[in-house]
Amino acid sequence: MEDSRRAHMAIISWACTTLCLVSYAAAFSHGASLSACTDMMPRHLRAQLHGPNNNYITLHTNMSFYFPGDKVPVTVRSTQDFMGFLLQARKVSNDEIAGTFVFIPPGSKLMTCFEDGDTVTHSDKSLKRNLSFVWKAPVQPIGDIKFFISIVQSYFVYWVKIESAIVAQRGHY
Repeated sequence: MEDSRRAHMAIISWACTTLCLVSYAAAFSHGASLSACTDMMPRHLRAQLHGPNNNYITLHTNMSFYFPGDKVPVTVRSTQDFMGFLLQARKVSNDEIAGTFVFIPPGSKLMTCFEDGDTVTHSDKSLKRNLSFVWKAPVQPIGDIKFFISIVQSYFVYWVKIESAIVAQRGHY
């Protein structure tokens, strides 16, 4: 009787643990959580962080400067497939998130970290390679910016804050 009770409890414990892990993993298949807004870190269990220089991703724009209110195209290019991402523009002066995204590709969605649409993440776990976005600068001057992206290749392998070149602000400071 005691052995069957232990076996029954072990099965219940295993089932609860499995369900918790599956629900935890499923939550990230539809995008990053708000807890990633500040440091852009995925919150995966036992994930392996790779250095930002050891990656296959390039993040760039064809503009080296912008004026307040401008729309800036941003392109992510990859030589390998990846599943998830988190993209933001940040002020060079203080690393604050700035501006909003006004165009995003399929398989992605806007997030609100500090203001509506200031961050983009994946909306599904389909494989991605090349993505195009359009970022809109605030109408008030904010200074120079850089774009940052965190990439999740698989649930266990990711890169944090791969950065673009500086995009300098022109116009009034």
